[in-house]
Amino acid sequence: MTDDTAADEFTQRIATDWRTAGLAPANAALCAFAVKLTKQPDAMTETDVHTLRTAGFSDEAILDAVQVVGYFNYINRVADALGVELEPGVRAWEEPG
Repeated sequence: MTDDTAADEFTQRIATDWRTAGLAPANAALCAFAVKLTKQPDAMTETDVHTLRTAGFSDEAILDAVQVVGYFNYINRVADALGVELEPGVRAWEEPG
């Protein structure tokens, strides 16, 4: 198996279900944070930030993560509201059921 093939398979496992993809604990914590921020932004607490700090993320890295997650949520909502279609060749990742 080539490095590219292994990376593609790992990427696919993450896209299918990051919880069972074998992520490092810090990366899994970051994914859980991003999902909560996306789906339940009003439920975010200092505990969520503390969890990332405990996982080894600096305050700057946490701020970066919040800004990236927020930006992608914003852009996706704008695209959804305007009915923007994906460009040809861009794969749509669907959340697992």
